[in-house]
Amino acid sequence: MPKEKTNHVCGACGYESAKWLGKCPGCGAWNTLVEGPAEPKAGAHRFQALAKSSPVATLSEIEAVDTARTPTGIDELDRVLGGGIVAGGVTLIGGDPGVGKSTLLLQALESLSRGLPVLYVTGEESGAQVAMRARRLGLPGTAVRVLAEINLERILATLAEERPAFCVIDSIQTVYSEQLTSAPGSVAQVRDCAALLTRAAKASGCSMVLVGHVTKEGALAGPRVLEHIVDTVLYFEGDTHSSYRLVRAIKNRFGAVNEIGVFAMTEKGLKGVSNPSAIFLSAHSAPVPGSCVLVTLEGTRPLLVELQALVDSGGARRLSVGLERDRLAMLLAVLHRHAGVATNDQDVFVNAVGGVRISEPAADLAVLLAIQSSLRGRPLPRGFLAFGEVGLAGEVRPAPRGQERLKEAAKLGFSLAIIPKANAPKKPIEGLTVQAVERIEEAMDLVRALA
Repeated sequence: MPKEKTNHVCGACGYESAKWLGKCPGCGAWNTLVEGPAEPKAGAHRFQALAKSSPVATLSEIEAVDTARTPTGIDELDRVLGGGIVAGGVTLIGGDPGVGKSTLLLQALESLSRGLPVLYVTGEESGAQVAMRARRLGLPGTAVRVLAEINLERILATLAEERPAFCVIDSIQTVYSEQLTSAPGSVAQVRDCAALLTRAAKASGCSMVLVGHVTKEGALAGPRVLEHIVDTVLYFEGDTHSSYRLVRAIKNRFGAVNEIGVFAMTEKGLKGVSNPSAIFLSAHSAPVPGSCVLVTLEGTRPLLVELQALVDSGGARRLSVGLERDRLAMLLAVLHRHAGVATNDQDVFVNAVGGVRISEPAADLAVLLAIQSSLRGRPLPRGFLAFGEVGLAGEVRPAPRGQERLKEAAKLGFSLAIIPKANAPKKPIEGLTVQAVERIEEAMDLVRALA
């Protein structure tokens, strides 16, 4: 018998090679090429354009129409999506197993089913298991249609027959096409099934959500081309041992990116948190050393997060949770060079309370003030906060949308802020005393005078 033809496909970018290679020529990743059966040449009709062709036109003459949105009935989810679902829009949502993806989408289906035809396609559970979850969450499900199927052709036929306005595919890694010989979850199956489902959504106007698995590193499994095909990419964040979950928009063609929604896991499902700052602030009966509150921005939402630092003798370890470790090492060098605070023989640990991850440089000033407070053993005053980027020359640079940060802090009862001079408000903010600084030395001197 003739030997079955095989090829090697990169699990990161989908690059195909006739032989195994240690380094992928497509994306440069190592040891990502996996051997599998060679796919037969498919007809060209399977790869049509997602959008209808149109003649060449001048950009200024093309009519710009606002995208109509339908609210899902879950305010925090609508915030992340940019206001609601869009007809023909395709959303990819990923997260760790058990984090709450199916629960949130089932709640959204129940809410949308009161005015729209909806369909839930499950490839990982039976219809009875979905019904058990709905009963546990207290969802009647009287108008939610359920299909337990993993065959792509049957799913597309059901979509054409049911004509739903909103559809959930849970999950894309379980779906397979009969036109390909590889197993479900392989690079070729995930890529082609996602492309064909996206094309079906665009052609019918059905808003579709694809649930994706994640790898051990936390990235979406399958080729990165999956993220380029869809319109919106959402990530579920949060520890399964904690009751709080964050849904973050990584890509959104219809709204802002890095927008977050905050949810609390309850017995009746995920509930939106209207005041998420309360999650990230510890309730101390009295001010403690090493604690400083930061006003950070998550998309368009200002959040108050408590940063905690612990400086202890015994070594020179630098550990951070929720912040970049390399940036912490750089800030400690700036603190030594420009403020005269040495931590060379000290262990420095920094933590962002509540499990939030902070990536913006506006956290620099708050981190340094928390470290200074822990080193001196002197707590910062009650109602104190800070934000601002610190440069290598010791300057304190402005943070974007400083006025909104200060107004949010004042609304929550904070009374004293140290901020960059460029962010100083032109008009006084009621109840909030603002100290504007240009250099890190000025900020340290102010803190020493306060504590």
